[in-house]
Amino acid sequence: MYELKTKENDNDVMEFIEQVESERKRADAYQLLDLFTETTGFKAKMWGSSIIGFGSYHYKYASGHEGDAPLVGFSPRKAKISLYFATGDSEREQLLKDFGKHTTGKACVYINKVADIDVNVLKALITQSVRFLKKHYSDQ
Repeated sequence: MYELKTKENDNDVMEFIEQVESERKRADAYQLLDLFTETTGFKAKMWGSSIIGFGSYHYKYASGHEGDAPLVGFSPRKAKISLYFATGDSEREQLLKDFGKHTTGKACVYINKVADIDVNVLKALITQSVRFLKKHYSDQ
């Protein structure tokens, strides 16, 4: 059976951020920590070794695969900062049009630095993602 690698744990979020090599990325991580905490109302928790997540939800796919994931989160990675929002939400795509400089992957939105984006749109993305996931996974 498949074992999830990215699980919520008790690792220290501040300690993790302090280990970020780039001073700019470390400052951005603290700014994102404040923005995500303020917007969600959830305490930051480490997920796996490098994702800072807020809140959680339980998912179960038709295939039988299930697990837990953060509602939203971020990771100050070496190349770019990864932002984690709900996938499959058309409102996310609309909001991203006014977000600022970013790229997207299947599940992530990537930014170079917080100064490249509209912080108000970030707050809207966070709020929308939490709303979308709670609506779609509240009955599981």
